[in-house]
Amino acid sequence: MKKRKIYDRNFKFNAVKLGVERGLHKVSKELGIPSSNIYSWQKELQEFGTGSFCGSGYFKNPEQKRIFDLKKKLEELKLQIEIFKNANKHIAAGKPMIFHFIEDNLDRYPLWKMCKALGILTGTYHKWKSQAKSPRQRQSLLLEQEVTAIFYEYKQRYGNIRISEELKSRGIKLSPAQVTFYMKKLGLVSKLSTSNKSKYSSPFIPYNPCIFPNILNRQFNAEKPDQVWVSAITSIQTVTGLLFLTIIMDLYDRNIIGWSLSDRLTIKETSMPAWEMAVQGRTIEKELLFHSDRGPQYANKAFTRKLASYKCIKRSMSRKGNYLDNAIPRNFFTSLKSELVQSDDPVTKKQIEEALIASPRNCSK
Repeated sequence: MKKRKIYDRNFKFNAVKLGVERGLHKVSKELGIPSSNIYSWQKELQEFGTGSFCGSGYFKNPEQKRIFDLKKKLEELKLQIEIFKNANKHIAAGKPMIFHFIEDNLDRYPLWKMCKALGILTGTYHKWKSQAKSPRQRQSLLLEQEVTAIFYEYKQRYGNIRISEELKSRGIKLSPAQVTFYMKKLGLVSKLSTSNKSKYSSPFIPYNPCIFPNILNRQFNAEKPDQVWVSAITSIQTVTGLLFLTIIMDLYDRNIIGWSLSDRLTIKETSMPAWEMAVQGRTIEKELLFHSDRGPQYANKAFTRKLASYKCIKRSMSRKGNYLDNAIPRNFFTSLKSELVQSDDPVTKKQIEEALIASPRNCSK
């Protein structure tokens, strides 16, 4: 293969000078180079003067490179503004929602550009994404979704045996003991179960340090902000499956100050991110009463330690089987679901997020 000749800057200047003086064709024969080369060098010299012949790369002079760099920076800036504008409503909801935005737009924008525009390290995003992506975790997630779907499909009346039989009819083999494990993990208790019956006459027995008495006692009024917070979880059927919405409400103005939307009922995806959003920008100095039900998302060591670390938070929990103890957040869920189900089309995750952000009772925007 014939090696391409490279001519230095002085050679080009001299070749153009000789070409002007003695003619392009004659000089090209004497120097052994195509006359078209001398012609292009002459044209460049006339256009850029002493700034010509600055290298053998794509740019022939500093002005071309400067213009190219400016155009490139302008395009990058436009893209960053576009990404930031589209992700604006997710930014206010915290990092989990930013990660979901990035994941949903990978086919639209490069990952590193989204991370740069949103101030997220790519390594942080990959770490978040890999937390529930192993084959075993995906299988466990699928079983959780199937058990939960059947439980709510049959009006919360099926226990472990009937759910196991229903799964078998759908081609999934799961023993009643395994179904029991998932139901306990997800906090699902059949309405027909004897353990779900309320014991109104029995006193509160602190057999579990993560279970607390009902201090709120249906007094759903607060005299000032950050005096009483209530929290609850509900399920919403969407196009992609069942999603779980966790909210934290300030009873003073009934504002939703924290929320989380997830496809699983783990602590890290429900009560914990909702709490982290609620305390953003707030200084809890005086005594705060936090009320919830007795679900495993609240009655656990991790969440209890988290709230105990503030030193000024009292816990309150609904009595067993008393749904009226958490009536206010459940009324919010009823109102939200009625807004979402305006047509026969299935609800999407994006619609739920937009409804929460647009809600007049959402002060986390």
